[in-house]
Amino acid sequence: MDPNKPPGLPGVTGMPWLQQLGRGRGFQPEVPAVGRGRGLQYSTEGLGIGRARGFTTPGDTPLVQFGRGATFPMSEPLTGFARGLPVPPANGGLGRAGVLGRARGMLLSAAADPWVGVARGAILPGLEPQHRQTPPCETMIQDPKEETPSLTEQVATKNVDVPTPGQGATLVSMFRGVGIDPFKTSWGRGAPPVGGEAGDLGAQLKHQVAPVGVISSPGRRPEEVMGSSEPFHKAGTKGTPVTVGSNHIPICCKNEAVYQYHVTFSPNVESMAMRFGMMKDHRSTTGEVVAFDGSILYLPVKLKDVVSLKSVRRTDNQEVEITVQMTKILPPNSDLCLPFYNVVLRRVMKILGLKLVGRNHYDPDSAIILGKHRLQVWPGYATCIKRTDGGLYLSVDVTHKVLRNDSVLDVMKVLYEQSKESFQDECTKELIGSIVITRYNNRTYRIDDIEWSKSPKDTFTMFDGSETSFVDYYSKNYGIEIKEMDQPLLIHRPKERSKPGGKQIITGQVLLVPELSFMTGIPEKMRKDFRAMKDLTMHINVSAEQHTHSIKQLLKNIAGNAETLTELNRWGLDISTDLLVTHGRILPQETICLQSSSYVTTSDVSWSREVGRDACISCIPMNIWAVFYPRRCADQVEELVSTFLKVAGPMGLRLERPNRVELRDDRTETYVKTIHSQLSREPNMQLVVCIMTGNRDDLYTAIKKLCCIKSPIPSQAINVRTISQPQKLRSVAQKILLQINSKLGGELWTVNVPLKHLMVVGVDVHHDTSKKSRSVMGFVASVNSSLTRWYSRVTFQTSNEEIISGFKLCLSAALQKYYEVNHNLPEKIVVYRDGVSDGQLKMVELYEIPQLLTCFQAFPSYEPKLVFIVVQKRISTTLYSCSADRFGTPPPGTILDHSLTHSDWMDFYLMAHQIRQGCGLPTHYVCVYNTANLSPDHLQRLTYKMCHLYWNWPGTIRVPAPCKYAHKVAYLCGQYLHAEPAIQLSDKLYFL
Repeated sequence: MDPNKPPGLPGVTGMPWLQQLGRGRGFQPEVPAVGRGRGLQYSTEGLGIGRARGFTTPGDTPLVQFGRGATFPMSEPLTGFARGLPVPPANGGLGRAGVLGRARGMLLSAAADPWVGVARGAILPGLEPQHRQTPPCETMIQDPKEETPSLTEQVATKNVDVPTPGQGATLVSMFRGVGIDPFKTSWGRGAPPVGGEAGDLGAQLKHQVAPVGVISSPGRRPEEVMGSSEPFHKAGTKGTPVTVGSNHIPICCKNEAVYQYHVTFSPNVESMAMRFGMMKDHRSTTGEVVAFDGSILYLPVKLKDVVSLKSVRRTDNQEVEITVQMTKILPPNSDLCLPFYNVVLRRVMKILGLKLVGRNHYDPDSAIILGKHRLQVWPGYATCIKRTDGGLYLSVDVTHKVLRNDSVLDVMKVLYEQSKESFQDECTKELIGSIVITRYNNRTYRIDDIEWSKSPKDTFTMFDGSETSFVDYYSKNYGIEIKEMDQPLLIHRPKERSKPGGKQIITGQVLLVPELSFMTGIPEKMRKDFRAMKDLTMHINVSAEQHTHSIKQLLKNIAGNAETLTELNRWGLDISTDLLVTHGRILPQETICLQSSSYVTTSDVSWSREVGRDACISCIPMNIWAVFYPRRCADQVEELVSTFLKVAGPMGLRLERPNRVELRDDRTETYVKTIHSQLSREPNMQLVVCIMTGNRDDLYTAIKKLCCIKSPIPSQAINVRTISQPQKLRSVAQKILLQINSKLGGELWTVNVPLKHLMVVGVDVHHDTSKKSRSVMGFVASVNSSLTRWYSRVTFQTSNEEIISGFKLCLSAALQKYYEVNHNLPEKIVVYRDGVSDGQLKMVELYEIPQLLTCFQAFPSYEPKLVFIVVQKRISTTLYSCSADRFGTPPPGTILDHSLTHSDWMDFYLMAHQIRQGCGLPTHYVCVYNTANLSPDHLQRLTYKMCHLYWNWPGTIRVPAPCKYAHKVAYLCGQYLHAEPAIQLSDKLYFL
């Protein structure tokens, strides 16, 4: 038997990841059931072939299509494939008892007459509906001007002709291209399925070969499990129940429906502004409440099926006939309604007097002035209406905008005083990429370039074609007098935007006056000032009580303003005055394992005392190591080395006295030359320790480039200020020694993970500061069963390169390393992928994962189970603990896996870390792929365990340790090295 051929796929080679356990988004019952594809239900009276991107055409020369249409010859008939994933046949072919393929969640069951199911909504005529009840809010009206594409493929079984849909076929939706018929329609992703029963996704399937009629879902939520009367369960059960609150406010839709219309202009009107104007002239017909994008019109009221209006084009007095035709009736909580609900919300915030800056609304009148640091802090809100498993919610996050009292011109003057010779270079380095705000219109811009050859005295062309200077423009329109006439201008290049209609437009460039542009964000110098940051975070990191008070104040303002209520009532929106309060769980506490001791974590999930007094799992003896320091730091170095020797014993470390190398000065060249010279004389050197004075990025970069690329050796950089306080020196020395032991390849602690033969992978992406178009991917994978040895790699790619190419290379190398250590390959691989937004989840599922699976082909007969989890840190969801109407910070281990979760993914919110300042920001985990069939409890517990394994902190962190390690190595390479580190360091955590 060819090991590269999956069982049951004769003639198909080179795709060992295809298993008999078919992959799909739901289960197919063995009894006849109604098929479903994106809201479409099909009768099951006839034999069907599911057609979606890849399908089987039986005949003289049977073919099977994988994925997007690559064909492979077959030696015997098989069933259809949905996205290249097989369902094994019952009778070895497509007979009347055969099994059917699946089209994007559309399942057709076998019965009497042959049928072909068409993906994405084209309905075949002649189907007798199984459900005669029409959903009240999603009815499709045919548009005679659009034609449904006919199906030309024919099925060769018994010479049966396949009927093609004619003019009577239901139309594709105007907005998404999804056809919906009143008699063959389900309620989108929430339809109650009919038919027999299917198993729960969380249950571990024991079949090595899936039985006929079952399609396993590898991670995505089924778009209703076909044949199951049970709803999809993705909630775990382990842990202690707890009441939690969130910054989400339920919204009730009072309208029965929202009506979608298609608007056509005859003769055609190209100008969008003119289209809007013409529609505005007919408000008497459409009503005052409209949402119109140039071709699609949404109204909360029902018009006639076809309405004809007339307007006159003012440019040439040409009469234009406007036809408004109903195309769809939407439920009021439909995803298509969310964009204009959010437009309504933006109007509400404007009525309340809040200023839009970027995407958020701020209150400049309540600005907090930090005069000592020349900063202003504007409080505000980030708001969004979204639909989740629990229904429609208003998400409100309290946010702050930090503005500097320094204009760009002020910054330029300071730079000129510091370096007159290289002034322009310094300005470019300091300013490009910064975000500035123009306070005359409260708009933010990114500085992309500086136009040194222009000044405010120069002129530009207005929209009406007239010429005016910058000085006159600001004087006339804003009443602002520009004082500095010789200052250069700043250039902002907007990104490409598309107007309704799909035409790409480039808006050219925006020229800004430095004197009128104010810096935003926290200055780099201030970020390194501990006291200044403490003053700032007092106002920014608000407690849970302050957070909820601000949200309640906003809700009170909305409810108490007649104008805002009128605006919301137009679309039938009723916003509750209370925050969401629901039930969550606190996961069980974990056991931390050291060399000869173990202990259960306490409520604050910290074990710093224990790791300082008990031996680590394994320690690397430090026999030959060197400390490099400038002469003025000699006393601090002596104290540090003495403390090292005192605290090393209890921690299990064997430490020899180091070679102390005193430098004549603290210049970067002196450090680099001396370290290189010492390494040349002592080839067996294990570690380089450098004592630095001040925040010296140039020195740190030079040391790391030398020790990570040119002469690979673990290195430790220590700021002399860190070791200058005697009362804290012992604690600092313990932490430094733990970090050094990790860098040398030692193992500090672990937790009990019952899964055997497991590899855990972390991936993160960081943008290279030296080249705008280049980003760096950090990859870290465990290579032993106790998850205490890690293998790291880094790859660089330009903006037009896909991350997957480097990903595959790193995973293959990690599998080889795992084999070297264990003499076998992992059976289960769990990937935590950071840096993916909601909009990129489909790309990961459809493109990254199938490509990733191909790297297993390099290993004969190797088909591991893969779990792919996306980690999202930048989210607006906040969790609170609730007791007696008081909101606080939830304890570590708090998990929420319902109500706020996505309706079509297996996901959960976990707060693993201890909150010491601010309110509870959980991390969002989305399981995109799961062929290991790990249950929700397994995924949640494993993720929480991984948050305990970051050796730079004796406590839990916000993300799984492999993700944090991947971030650290990507940050080091993208911020300082700008190159791949030496391969000799890949099996050590040298980047901590």
